[in-house]
Amino acid sequence: MDFSPILAATAPIKLHLAALAVAVPLAPVQILAPKGSPLHRALGRIWVAAMAIAAASALFILDRPLSPHVGPFSWLHLLAIFTLWSLWRAIRAARAGRIAEHRGFMLGLAFGALLVPGLFAALTHGRILNLALFGR
Repeated sequence: MDFSPILAATAPIKLHLAALAVAVPLAPVQILAPKGSPLHRALGRIWVAAMAIAAASALFILDRPLSPHVGPFSWLHLLAIFTLWSLWRAIRAARAGRIAEHRGFMLGLAFGALLVPGLFAALTHGRILNLALFGR
């Protein structure tokens, strides 16, 4: 693994990757661990904060537009907005006791906002994560 592409990245990319370094390993823990416990709630708060930071920082990653894009904005910026909205809906559902709705949003976020974009970033030639994992 070569960290030089990450170290050379812009501040929003570094913040984005740092937040994901927290969110990614917590996701399977939250999915597999018993639900409703104080530990689940505490780790959930950390996970939500990390995901919110990752999504918000993604909105400032403007130097690597992907097709299709409008100016510096790509479909990943729409995903970031959708992620923030989904986090808000998931928290609202949990607080209202709508646990099935909460679970649906959280599983959707784990797969749709972490796994799929993570695989895309890791496997797309030239992306910073791809360069860090597999070199030039």
